[in-house]
This record gives sequence, C-alpha cells and structure tokens, in this order.
Amino acid sequence: VKTAIAGQDPNWGRIVMAVGKSGAKADRDLLTIRFGAHLVAEKGWRAESYVEETVAAYMQGQELLIGVDLGLGRGKATMWTCDLTHAYIDINADYRS
Repeated sequence: VKTAIAGQDPNWGRIVMAVGKSGAKADRDLLTIRFGAHLVAEKGWRAESYVEETVAAYMQGQELLIGVDLGLGRGKATMWTCDLTHAYIDINADYRS
C-alpha cells in the first residue's frame, strides 16, 4: 500500500489485499473504500462514481486519507504512516550511526 501511495497509484485492489492479509475479520463483499472524499469501492466492487484520473490527482497531495469500512460493525481504528519513496530510503541509508 505504501508503494502505491508513493507511486500515486489509486489501485484499490492493494487496499483489499492488505485487509485480507491483516488477519482482521473481513468480507470482500461488504468493503467500502474511500481515498479522501472519493468513493472508490463499495460492497467489494468498483464504485460507479470512481474516476481513476480524479483519484490519482488526489493522491498527488502531501497528506492522504484512505478510509476502509469493513461493513461489520462500529469499531474504529486509525493508522498513520510516512513517506516510503526512494528519496526517503536514500536519506536514511546515506549515513551510519
């Protein structure tokens, strides 16, 4: 998922895959995924309103919000992440402690 974010690739299938690999109880047919205010997938399928170019433009922003609703209840969690671009790797690999 972090490489998709770095590559500004709105491939929501990567989100579905991450949910599946997380070990969380999930049902693909109940998933809703949003990139910011953009509805990308609902009930496990691409949303009719999804326009890849629009979501790709959103992904060019400095801060992104990706929302996943498992459709299974009222629980809530937040996860923060950071840059994983080649520049980040270069900066952090260029010194020894």
